[in-house]
Amino acid sequence: MIRLDIFSDPICPWCFIGKSNLDRALEADASHPFTVEWHPFQLNPDMRAEGVNRLEYLAARFGGMERAEAMSRQVEETAAGYGVVIDFSKVERVPNTLDAHRLIHWAGLEGAQTPMVNAVLRAYWRESRDIGDQGVLADLAGEVGLDRAAMARLLASEADRDTITARDSHARERGISAVPTFVIADQYVVSGAQPPEMWRNVMAELKAQLP
Repeated sequence: MIRLDIFSDPICPWCFIGKSNLDRALEADASHPFTVEWHPFQLNPDMRAEGVNRLEYLAARFGGMERAEAMSRQVEETAAGYGVVIDFSKVERVPNTLDAHRLIHWAGLEGAQTPMVNAVLRAYWRESRDIGDQGVLADLAGEVGLDRAAMARLLASEADRDTITARDSHARERGISAVPTFVIADQYVVSGAQPPEMWRNVMAELKAQLP
């Protein structure tokens, strides 16, 4: 198997699109060579704990409401072209994602990292749930088969906050400045929400090189 490291943030729409495209390619090839590991990268590491209103955040980031709405439409249209549904009107808040990354980290220790990533992305982009809320995150842990009560206790503590922050910093030191970023076999870097066809070509090339 070939390791595929994915650096992402659940609130990044391109991460949602990129994962959906990758999933389509992997599902179409049961013999794909990848073993996937997810890594934290906070787009907004200084976001206040309670998060912010999405419209206010986008307006401030993109220089006004009109430009923010245009950018949102562009993302929605790109997603639709890949068969991915994103409706920004249903996303009310931009949360702090440190706790979501902690939960994904713990799920990885239990062998449930990708299901946890799936659940967090679905909750935010499809169900309009606040993934900055510890209760919501604990519920998601239970939904993928983890011990909800144990995860709730961990989320209420300071456990692994420094670990996630250090891993985020290490990613930036490696030169990662945007997500999604995919690192193949610790050698090749692929940035952005690539189409399924690109992943199919990559997998074919990698399998041809295997002994």
